[in-house]
Amino acid sequence: MGEQGLAQRIGQPTIHARQLLETHHRTYPDFWPWSDGTVDHAMLRGKIWTVFGWTLHVGPNTNPRTLRNFLMQGNGAEMLRLACCLATERGVRVCAPVHDALLVEAPLADLDETVRKTKDAMAEAGEIVLNGFRLRTDAEVVQHPERFRDQRGEQMWKLVQEILQEIG
Repeated sequence: MGEQGLAQRIGQPTIHARQLLETHHRTYPDFWPWSDGTVDHAMLRGKIWTVFGWTLHVGPNTNPRTLRNFLMQGNGAEMLRLACCLATERGVRVCAPVHDALLVEAPLADLDETVRKTKDAMAEAGEIVLNGFRLRTDAEVVQHPERFRDQRGEQMWKLVQEILQEIG
């Protein structure tokens, strides 16, 4: 995200966003040469791909920020897909992938084991995609009759509930 987009997103002046970006460059000095190299590589080759071969072809109008984000987002998606496969193969009932998480269900008697299997599957998927690097995972357990709540989704939840009321 550029400084103007960041300024709009955080509701602050552009100078403040510029300072935040400069701080990010100083805080993560290894990231930026890697990120620049990713853009250069993609532009020179005309494409960029994830570890499992999902390819983004570069055209004359491809935004460099798209190229900077592709490997992180694309390989994150690879990890999540692989985690779904591994968890399912281990008997976990995967209901849905949710951004960077898995929504699973299990009888209460099996819940702890299901959480362990799911976390193990996610960690293993990360190790495979990231060439041995093990990501930390955590779990948020929600038991019936409760439901998962996230402030960011409250407006959508309300809309869905209203639609369900209308259609009976």
